[in-house]
Amino acid sequence: MKRRGFWLALVIGAVMVGLIGCGQEAPKTSAPSAPAAPSKSVTESTGQAVVDSIKAPLDKARAVEGTLEKAAEKTADQVKDATQ
Repeated sequence: MKRRGFWLALVIGAVMVGLIGCGQEAPKTSAPSAPAAPSKSVTESTGQAVVDSIKAPLDKARAVEGTLEKAAEKTADQVKDATQ
């Protein structure tokens, strides 16, 4: 019985929150509804900046990966020499 009362209170609370939320008006804005389209050059330069910002860390990661591979090969060679 206690569980039924809990669920009933929970549902009533959710309904009240929904009703209060629906009763609020949207803020009025004086700005136009659709922003002006940016020029093609601005779009391209922004896109290139995004690509460059992603490319630089990837290049650094590839360099580190190469260094780690060389170190792993060197360690493997040392272990192989030690076991022979």
